[in-house]
Amino acid sequence: MSEIPFEHIIFLSTALFFIGAYGFLTRRNMIAMLMALELMLNSVNINFIAFNKYLFPDTIDGLGFTIFIIAIAAAEAAVAIAIIINLFRNTKNIDAEKADHLKH
Repeated sequence: MSEIPFEHIIFLSTALFFIGAYGFLTRRNMIAMLMALELMLNSVNINFIAFNKYLFPDTIDGLGFTIFIIAIAAAEAAVAIAIIINLFRNTKNIDAEKADHLKH
């Protein structure tokens, strides 16, 4: 079984991060923005695992950070979904630009 080169994994992670950043910056739908943010967090997880496997194979620090990020992402998603549902109940819309009137 051949091993995937380190550069390919880093390229995949970088591509996923920038796709997520583009999605976050260009979408107005809050659900799409949340999904783009989750894509960015998962690309960081891929980086942690790749660097741990190829640079420090004797430690599990990258795995620990990855598990921590997954737990934080789950909590962040739960809070964000609750906020989006509350916003939808009040405005019947989940457009990020139209939620501006709630600041006042």
